[in-house]
Amino acid sequence: MELILLKSKIHRVRATDRAIDYVGSIGIDETLMKAADILPYEKVLVANVRNGNRFETYAIPTPANSGTITILGAAAHLVEEDDELIIFTFGHYTPEEAAGHKPIVIHVDKHNHPKEI
Repeated sequence: MELILLKSKIHRVRATDRAIDYVGSIGIDETLMKAADILPYEKVLVANVRNGNRFETYAIPTPANSGTITILGAAAHLVEEDDELIIFTFGHYTPEEAAGHKPIVIHVDKHNHPKEI
């Protein structure tokens, strides 16, 4: 049996812009992607703290240390600029792996740069 557990999350990042006329995805600052162990094109779940909308898409990197979080494609209808978002990734783990698993949690400052906790 495999269990699906939270692998990582970026907590309360702010959407910096959106582009409806795009194929789809979410652009995430490459520094945040690396800190949260998110690979390019990895599936993510995004929750909008302001309105409760949730959507699945895939991550693509934006320039490192830019603080850029861009909602692209149809999902851009679900987010306004400056909305706070939580970006989640999940992994499949054996019960043995799950027993010692701790997800990566990245908190950010008001400029979407990782904070030390």
